[in-house]
Amino acid sequence: MASMIPIAGSAYTYAYATVGELPAWIIGWNLMLEYMIGAATVSVGFSSYFVAFVGDAFGSQLSGKWTNAPIIWDNGNFTTSGDYFNVPAFVISILVTATIYFGIHLTAKINNGLVAFKILALVIMIFSLIPFINPDNYRPYVPPNTGVYGQYGVSGVLQGATSVFFAYIGFDSVSTTAQEAKDPQVNLPIGIMMTLLISAVIYLALSAVTVGVANYTYLGGGSPLVDTVRLTNMRWLVVLTELGALAATTSVILVLLIAQPRVFYSMANDGMIPRVFSKVHRKYKIPYVSTLTAGAVCAICGALLPIGVLSDMSSIGTIVAFFVVNIGVIILRYTRKTVPRRFKVPGGPFLLPGIGAASSLLLLQGAKRESIIRLLVWMAVGVLVYLFYGRRHSEVNNPRIGPDEQMQVVQENFSADTLNGQGYGGYTDEHLRRQYERQVARRMANGEECPTGVVEPDNEIYPEGDVDAGSGVGPGDRIEALSRTSADSGTGTGAGTGTGTGTEVGPRAIDNAEGSPSSSTAHEANTH
Repeated sequence: MASMIPIAGSAYTYAYATVGELPAWIIGWNLMLEYMIGAATVSVGFSSYFVAFVGDAFGSQLSGKWTNAPIIWDNGNFTTSGDYFNVPAFVISILVTATIYFGIHLTAKINNGLVAFKILALVIMIFSLIPFINPDNYRPYVPPNTGVYGQYGVSGVLQGATSVFFAYIGFDSVSTTAQEAKDPQVNLPIGIMMTLLISAVIYLALSAVTVGVANYTYLGGGSPLVDTVRLTNMRWLVVLTELGALAATTSVILVLLIAQPRVFYSMANDGMIPRVFSKVHRKYKIPYVSTLTAGAVCAICGALLPIGVLSDMSSIGTIVAFFVVNIGVIILRYTRKTVPRRFKVPGGPFLLPGIGAASSLLLLQGAKRESIIRLLVWMAVGVLVYLFYGRRHSEVNNPRIGPDEQMQVVQENFSADTLNGQGYGGYTDEHLRRQYERQVARRMANGEECPTGVVEPDNEIYPEGDVDAGSGVGPGDRIEALSRTSADSGTGTGAGTGTGTGTEVGPRAIDNAEGSPSSSTAHEANTH
């Protein structure tokens, strides 16, 4: 789906293209549970491993009052725990948000380093634990049910799988960067499948050695990997495992908080949420309002709520989104037969998508009752927000490009076959066509050269009042992908650079030759 519809927004965009605006809104609303609450869940895990690392590496014991959540879920009710604030969870979320704020390139370099280190640490840990495996710990392979639904047995397997399903957000988050990928029709499927394969191999190997070394009844704490390694009495391996766990959780938070702002960005471009969330920072080229909002929500939730509640909320939203995406694949095969597809799932339109949708329903059946209730309440609130705001402001219901302001739309730089001078030859879905119209219009309003075969939009499409006076960018400024086009060609935003092509920010794009006085006009446009 990401290779077919390479637009930031992930499952939200796919739902918009297949099942309509309201289901797309519900998916976008649930994606907030996926990414922000998922990141908060991992930040609580980071806190547990950080406490263990400080204790093992430095012999210091951090106070539980400042490393645990003050709110807990006990016997079907929220209650206070007596603790104050989960400081490590809060701090790591703020630090990751600050890192993302300074641009995707810096974030990518840091994330690559974290991923390389955690894979190395996990591989060392796996091979170091193999000699300590006790085959008796594998029997029984599935512990019998205790008589309570969800406590071991088949129901326990389903409930456990449902609780940790948010781990699959990582694969979904790859698709949110579709607009920033080179040749996404080829690279996105390869990237998603390779990450799935590598992650599955490491996860299975790590799980096998962990339950082989430690009995499953021993693994109920907040840092089970460290608890397992401690049984070997190898202190160096304990510290290495803790460092690997810290790197792993940090990189996961990083990826999730990169993805969430791009979903906000896509929804804001569609008018479903306030357009302030689509504002892009002039210097760092990231949707900064969305980034700061997602980081703040993640930090607060991680500092106040317990990991069990957070993981269940995140997982349930992820399962619903995956179900809709699977159904969307089937729908698109019949409603959009002419759309170019560089990648198709094997087995026809029903086999794999059908299995995926059925698996999602099975996992929903295994979800905890309170998790289903929270999801329904969250979705009800989302429907109200849609009725009172999203529906009234969406581009589909309130298009800014009227019938007398038609634009010939191109497929942009999403593959080698674009901009061939023959006009729009890609997606036929009207909603996606609208998205491309808005993006091209904003691209030209941002000062970039009008692509071949595109009719320049009228001034009234994006009035001057939509320009952000604070940051100097408009609501539709493109994120890193399109800014890269500008940077690579020597084009600046705002005043002319003196070399190459200077541009001005405003509702009309005017190319200025070398040395032309664009500075004053750009400043004037920025102050509207």
